[in-house]
Amino acid sequence: MKITKVKVWLVEGVKYNWTMLKVYTDEGHTGVGEATNWPGSPIIEAAARHVGERVVGLDPMQTDFIWTKLYRDLNWIGPFGASMCAISGLDMALLDLKGKVLGVPCYELLGGKFRDRIRLYANYWFTGGGHNESDYAAQALKVKETGFKGLKFDPFAHTNYLYGEDLSGNLELTLEEQDRAFDVTRAVRDAIGPEMDMMIETHAMLNTQTALTMAKRLLPLGVTWYEEPVGPENVNTLKAMRDRLPPEIPICVGERHYTRHGFRPVLENHLCDVIMPDITRCGGPSEMKRIATMAEAYGTPIAPHNPNGPLSTLASAHVCASIPNFFRCEFMFNDVPWRDEVITHPLDVRDGFLHLSDRPGLGVDLVEEELETHSGINALDERENFYV
Repeated sequence: MKITKVKVWLVEGVKYNWTMLKVYTDEGHTGVGEATNWPGSPIIEAAARHVGERVVGLDPMQTDFIWTKLYRDLNWIGPFGASMCAISGLDMALLDLKGKVLGVPCYELLGGKFRDRIRLYANYWFTGGGHNESDYAAQALKVKETGFKGLKFDPFAHTNYLYGEDLSGNLELTLEEQDRAFDVTRAVRDAIGPEMDMMIETHAMLNTQTALTMAKRLLPLGVTWYEEPVGPENVNTLKAMRDRLPPEIPICVGERHYTRHGFRPVLENHLCDVIMPDITRCGGPSEMKRIATMAEAYGTPIAPHNPNGPLSTLASAHVCASIPNFFRCEFMFNDVPWRDEVITHPLDVRDGFLHLSDRPGLGVDLVEEELETHSGINALDERENFYV
């Protein structure tokens, strides 16, 4: 069996463009994947098309060989960013194809399942109303009433936006802005009660002193994790933050770490409490499984980052099903109405869990007509939709 072509679509999501792809073979077998990243999704789209051209003629069943070949071939332009997103999407599609050929779900190809109900936490639940206590509390209560046991939000970025700040650099907050972020967070905690997970996102946009100050202020509210208090560029900076934060504040990083090589120094130096690889960036389901196995050796749980499309959600869930150190998986609580229309079977989300089927591969195919209906959008709109 040989790969004959790879098709790529740029599709409008609730905040970001999804990059979807489909692998075709000379024996009629197909597989679907997602390479979403943002901002700059046209770059990802072009990279996915190029990677698709490079694998024409190869045996799609040789998933690890193809991953390694592409990683080594494209390492000359850097082992991160657009090229790795394209590899991630292709790896997802090839694993889906292999599962469909063999008649088994992807989690069987990853070692079999520990579970088929994947606990989710909600993100992007705060889209209605304004950035104030009452609106956030009301929306957080809806998340709880839907059955979710956890939610995440960034109380800082929108606070700065209200005051007209430039969000392009590390930021300090005035005392008034700090109070607003604290008050909104306290309102959310009061609304959901003490039993729900509450993850606090910073997007690595706060300067060191501000990140430390706010972490200490939020500690009494019960923070499940404090996400990306520093950027991914330097593990020594993360170590300095870990050393200065109270030990009771868990740190979560990883949405901008690529491959096992990017996670290795973080794990070796015990710099965080939870890692959150993104399956459309870190190398796809094959590499996420390898990262999870590495994290298990250091006693670190995994909670995949996933503000992406439905294939990313399914592929992340299949990895989560196959690992012992799974913690939570991110889920976009509010999404475009066509999320379930671009795939042949809707996501089965009930009571805060994604329920996996035993259908082969990822369990779905792409509906090409729907993809094309929602394509061709202006990717520059992503500039105003950076924070999730």
